Amino acid sequence: MSVHRILSAKGRNVVTIEPHRTLGEAARLLAERKIGALLAVDGVRPVSGIISERDIVWAVAAHGPRALDEPISRFMTAKVVTCTTRTAVNDLMETMTEGKFRHIPVVEDGALVGIVSIGDVVKDRLAEIEAEAQAIKDYIATA
Repeated sequence: MSVHRILSAKGRNVVTIEPHRTLGEAARLLAERKIGALLAVDGVRPVSGIISERDIVWAVAAHGPRALDEPISRFMTAKVVTCTTRTAVNDLMETMTEGKFRHIPVVEDGALVGIVSIGDVVKDRLAEIEAEAQAIKDYIATA
């Protein structure tokens, strides 16, 4: 199964922010949207960075409340791992586990087309397991 299936179920909406915006603005946007990460876009590249709740906590822990007035470009991850809609879900899980991150932007033909979180992957995997279990039950019932 591929990322395409996950995006078909959850949608392709991505919340973005400009890299010059402040960490405080990013925190408010995360809270308003009830999400865990924002993609930074600069109008040049499909994704110029990613800023997560964890990044904000680390910034405040290291620099105090004044970090919230700094641009997110100072704290975001600039080297972002991406995937495509054709990426296999198992490969995605491996990438997330090895990289120790919970969000991967989906980029196709130089354009941002979605984002996948670890929650999306878990939800997809559980649905797949439940479908397999039901198929086995149906098979046993007809045997």
